Amino acid sequence: MIRVVLVDDQQLVRTGFRMVLGAQPDIEIVAEAADGAEAVAALRGIRADVVLMDVRMPRMDGVEATRLILAEPDAPKVLILTTFDLDEYAFAAIRAGASGFLLKDVPPADLLSAIRSVHVGDAVVAPSTTRRLLDLVTAYLPSESRPVGNLNVLTAREREVLLHVARGLSNMEIAAQLHLAEATVKTHLGRILAKLELRDRAQAVVYAYESGLISSRPKG
Repeated sequence: MIRVVLVDDQQLVRTGFRMVLGAQPDIEIVAEAADGAEAVAALRGIRADVVLMDVRMPRMDGVEATRLILAEPDAPKVLILTTFDLDEYAFAAIRAGASGFLLKDVPPADLLSAIRSVHVGDAVVAPSTTRRLLDLVTAYLPSESRPVGNLNVLTAREREVLLHVARGLSNMEIAAQLHLAEATVKTHLGRILAKLELRDRAQAVVYAYESGLISSRPKG
């Protein structure tokens, strides 16, 4: 069973998610919270695998809650939910360690797929959303380039794969670009995450920008 915690200040939203998730044989809702503070407190007393986390909430927002939750040992994965796909709070939560980013109007099938993907360690930032999200990344970066740092531990092929990941390509699209098997791309990505000590694909995207591997095209 995938043990899920719902965090949203709107009870109607939580009810809708509960109805969708409760019908699944492999998903169990173990707690609900109306803000980040309640979520942090609840997770001190239960074991959970995935937290569906709203970002804009009273008392404690989803960014701070994500940071506190992921600072604990054996922390669950956090999947960010927001109303707007260009939400600076959602970006900040991903930087804090969240494993994915979804809109609240996501189709039920995509929500379920995202929860299962995050549970096994994948990220769920869709390529189209990644490209929009990256427009926000550069607003948080300094104007001068940062040192490449431990990018040097990557092979030339791994750097190439990371570059395509940062551009928002899926594993299938990267495989086509580099004339590789999709399984090979997945293996390269796993090695990249391990070498750079990153949690998932979402953090790899942010790292590629912050390290200077890739930069946003100047806007005209």
